[in-house]
Order: sequence, then structure tokens, then C-alpha cells
Amino acid sequence: MEQRALGKTGFTVAPLAFGGNVFGWTVDEAQSFKLLDAFVAGGGNFIDSADVYSKWKEGNQGGESETIIGNWLAARGGRDKVVIATKVGMDFSPERGGLSRRWISAQVEESLKRLRTDHIDLYYSHRDDDKVPQEETLEAHAALVKAGKVRALGASNFKADRLKSALEISDRAGLPRYGVLQPLYNLYDRSEFEGPLQDLCVAEGIAVAPYYTLASGFLTGKYRSEADLSQSARGGKIGTNYLNERGLRILKAMDEVAARLNVKPSQVAVAWLAARPAVVAPIASATKLDQLEELLAAARLKLDAEAMQALDAASA
Repeated sequence: MEQRALGKTGFTVAPLAFGGNVFGWTVDEAQSFKLLDAFVAGGGNFIDSADVYSKWKEGNQGGESETIIGNWLAARGGRDKVVIATKVGMDFSPERGGLSRRWISAQVEESLKRLRTDHIDLYYSHRDDDKVPQEETLEAHAALVKAGKVRALGASNFKADRLKSALEISDRAGLPRYGVLQPLYNLYDRSEFEGPLQDLCVAEGIAVAPYYTLASGFLTGKYRSEADLSQSARGGKIGTNYLNERGLRILKAMDEVAARLNVKPSQVAVAWLAARPAVVAPIASATKLDQLEELLAAARLKLDAEAMQALDAASA
């Protein structure tokens, strides 16, 4: 599979990241191992997780995803053949979370222990924290890089002005920069990333690894009417956010491109995103092997100019 430079981090990755949010949530450890094995066998090498995955499931504490990935790494070996990304700072409860030096320093140790590794390849600030000075956050990350516990830094869910100021602080103080951005971005959700944030990433050479690549499943094409929403626990969200005139227009354009190229609509959505400026590796998850095979095929799909123009126009 094609390999792309992950910005200026020094890593090269396939143009698809496996979203580890499903590990310990909708798939158990045995199925997670099968999916990870198939992902690597299919040419994938970029695995995304977070310290809070999957805290939202009843009975979970958070860290289940990292634990499964760590157990898989211990069982399979080949640590140097994969790029492991995880995140810190989403838990904002009173005694926990945020991007303080104290919390980052403590939580990296927990993540390393669960991942059963001595280093994290890419460590994200999971969400901006305006209650902590950015200098403090960046200094805490820099200490981890200096200690060899983290190789590269990323930011997730940052606005353009805050990412820009973080880069300026790093440059002034000689601290490691955020080299990767993880935003909400897909064929439907374009407004949060396109514009100043995209322009900044292009100008600064920041790699982009978007989440919600398939818009919570809407861009698979299986939700086309109110009756379809009962197929998934996410149906209510899909109905509210995506099942509207614009959403149906996007699906129609995807259908036409997919039919002409003899591929699946979901593969069109992934390939469109992978071809956008600054985007290196869209993040997508799978719970079944056939879903994963479709995603791996999508990572190899190159859309022609006609397809890109049709999709751009439909989703404008």
C-alpha cells in the first residue's frame, strides 16, 4: 500500500488509520486481534486510540482500547512496524483531565503501561484546554519527548487560532511542535476544517488525520430514510445531523461515482477525504473483517477529477 509522510514527524503511514475506539466497546479482545491482524496484513500501519476509549460503555473505566492494543502488540511483536497514536486530556471532570502538566505527566505513564510499550509514537492533546496556559501543556509534552516516552505530538479538536498560537509558542521557546491535527472532517462535515484551519495546516506542513470519516456511518449509504435509522444505536444522531436535503444530495453523488467506478459508496467517501489538501490518513473503524476489507480497498482507490468535482459540488 502507498506510504505517505506524516507531516514533519518522521513517520510514514498508509493512507488509512484504524480507529481504536471500537476496541473494548463494540468488539471484544479476540475480535480486535483479528481486525488488527487483518489491518496489518492488508498494508495498514497506523492505529489510533485514546486514554478515554471506551469509557462511555457501561462497566468500562477508560483505557480498554489501549489495553487491547497493548495485549495485541505483546502477542504479535513487531512494535516497530506500526505507528501507535493515543491521546490525553479529554476527561475534564473536576479532579481529572485537561492539559495540565500534572495530568499529562501522570496519564502518559498509564497509557504506556496499558500499551505495553516504552514509547508512544504520536501523542495528541485530545481537546483544547483554555484553563491551562498553552506554554505549560507544550512544556509537559516536550519533557516526554526529551525522555523518549513520546516521539511526536498532535492536536485534536483545536480551532485555527489556538493551533496557530501553540505553534508560535513552540517556535519561540524551542519546544516540539504539534505535527499532526485530528479534526472532525468528512464529505458532509466540511465547515469546521476547511478555511483557516486547513490553510494553516497546508502552510505549516501539518499532517491531518480526520475522524468521523464516514459521518457516524451515514456515508456508508445505508441510512436513506427514517425507517433506516433503527439499524443502529447511532440512528437518532444520524437522523438529526445528516438525513436532510444536503445529505441525500451527497449520497446521490456518491452513488453515481461508485456505480461508474464499480466500488462501494463508503469507499468513495474515504477516497475523497484522502485526496483533500493536507489530509494524510483518514481514521475509520470496523467491527467486522468484511468492513475492514472495504476500508483497505478504499485506501487504494484514486478518484479522478470528474469524481472529485461531482462530490465537491454536491457537498458544498
